[in-house]
Amino acid sequence: MSKKYIDIMDTTFRDGFQSVFGGRVLMEDFMPAVEEAAKAGITHFEFGGGARFQSLFFYLNENAFDMMDNFRDVVGPNANLQTLSRGINTVALDTGSREIVDLHAKMFKKHGTTTIRNFDALNDVSNLQYSAECVNKHGLKHEAVITMMDLPPGCVGAHTVDFYENILKQILDAGMKFSSLCFKPFV
Repeated sequence: MSKKYIDIMDTTFRDGFQSVFGGRVLMEDFMPAVEEAAKAGITHFEFGGGARFQSLFFYLNENAFDMMDNFRDVVGPNANLQTLSRGINTVALDTGSREIVDLHAKMFKKHGTTTIRNFDALNDVSNLQYSAECVNKHGLKHEAVITMMDLPPGCVGAHTVDFYENILKQILDAGMKFSSLCFKPFV
């Protein structure tokens, strides 16, 4: 009989920073918290994504790759460090060329990322396929995402169980290689 376990992923250092502070938190201000989280036994962190990656360059005059390297140094070689990627947009606000999508996976691997959680806000599975290939090619774990939308009150019928089941079927039919699957609320 195999053992079952629950894997907790801490999203504080990506989603928490992004949601509360617009991603604008200096490395020197949060690395002590990362160290304490690692000491407490947390081994799975989401530490970057589009807005978090961009805010370091745009607003803080810090290098996102330096942050990723420092994070890896603090948590050690065995922690699962995860980033959120916007499919073929990677961490950008516009569609990247195939070379940029490939470079994204290569550079994130080089700077300590273990897993890339790959989503498309509109659930266009074709926007996930090439980025999934690049993630897998560079030896990262690929987490395919089905984005769950919150609709305004009164809107019915668009995002139903059947809708999300169809997106899952499209991912499976595409033959996309993934190590895990995520249903991600996108509100």
